[in-house]
Amino acid sequence: MNQLTAEDISALDDPVGQSLRSHHAALALTVGRASAYVPEVATFSAVPSAPDRQDWSDLATLLGPGAFADLFSAPTSPPADWRPVFSMAGVQMIAAPDKFVDREEDADVIELGEADVPDMLRLTKQTRPGPFWGRSHELGRYVGVRVAGQLVAMAGERLHPPGWTEISAVCTAPQQRGRGLSRRLVHDVASTIVARGERPFLHVAVDNTTAIALYRQLGFEVRREVRFHGYHTPAR
Repeated sequence: MNQLTAEDISALDDPVGQSLRSHHAALALTVGRASAYVPEVATFSAVPSAPDRQDWSDLATLLGPGAFADLFSAPTSPPADWRPVFSMAGVQMIAAPDKFVDREEDADVIELGEADVPDMLRLTKQTRPGPFWGRSHELGRYVGVRVAGQLVAMAGERLHPPGWTEISAVCTAPQQRGRGLSRRLVHDVASTIVARGERPFLHVAVDNTTAIALYRQLGFEVRREVRFHGYHTPAR
């Protein structure tokens, strides 16, 4: 693969904002330069990389008083009157397309859709791979594996900045772990992303060493350290 240029990769510095302004514009709510996903799709919101007071005011207006603002991996923090909810260290990982040029047909991997949402919510509640809501499947393509009719593993697409697609919601039910299901699902999702001319990337908590090791084995490398953080907007 050709060496990535700064322009190619800069979209990953603001993956939420870049997604909301491009591929996910139909799922976006905006006030001024602030934006957020519609409810039940995702809690992520975004302001410009160098926000001013008006940008934070617009985001507060968009979300409402005392509302949750998930800034995901944004490098900036809101004003002091925004109450912190959580902060967690993580990494952003990318893979070169040549790692997934060969898409292998896997008879066990099935496409997931609207009818599968109750099972997807049940599995993600059990395994906690990250936030997943009733309409999160609208963000992109999701796949899974069923055993005796029960959904036991899944993975899919989340953020979609220009030229890139994020792999997310990678999870396997505890009783089915050790069978390589996550590996197979990530490979399926990543190879599909590459087949349409884009590059796969993902985010993972820095203390999830098992997941990081798996992604390294699959061909992902850490691009940068990030901080996942969320706040409550001012009550008034």
